[in-house]
Amino acid sequence: MTWLQEAFLITLIGMGATAFMDLWLMVLRRAGVPSLNMAFIGRWGGHLLRGKVAHVAISKAEPIAGERAWGWFIHYGVGIAFASLLVAVQGHAWVASPTLVPAVAVGMCTVLAPLFVMQPAMGAGLASSRTPTPLKNCLRSLANHTVFGLGLYLSAALLAPLVRAA
Repeated sequence: MTWLQEAFLITLIGMGATAFMDLWLMVLRRAGVPSLNMAFIGRWGGHLLRGKVAHVAISKAEPIAGERAWGWFIHYGVGIAFASLLVAVQGHAWVASPTLVPAVAVGMCTVLAPLFVMQPAMGAGLASSRTPTPLKNCLRSLANHTVFGLGLYLSAALLAPLVRAA
């Protein structure tokens, strides 16, 4: 398999896992559970490109043109990067014969990014410490990223027959 084919597979796995998590978040939203605001992710990314890393409250930061679209782009880009991490750790053999535990473990570890990078930078504090319900928010993030890990596995499992045939 060429590096381009492998990069394409990793992209599909990352996008599939991110879409799976988005479906989960859509179900939660319909049940009244607050969820990601892609515009705020895009706003943070836009300000980051301008050199501003941290905000008191991202909701009060100056809006960025196309911030919702940028938020979705960043969201899926990060999902692809995390899929790359999984394949880098497990190797190409995992793509041909995916197993659940490594995918869910990587998914669970990815919760470190929002807890220790995104939330502090967006004004919510380290591990949501500046929010009214930090523990609840952290557990919700862990659940969401566990679902992402499940999505990594399911996406790879759907693609595995193609990998084995190549």
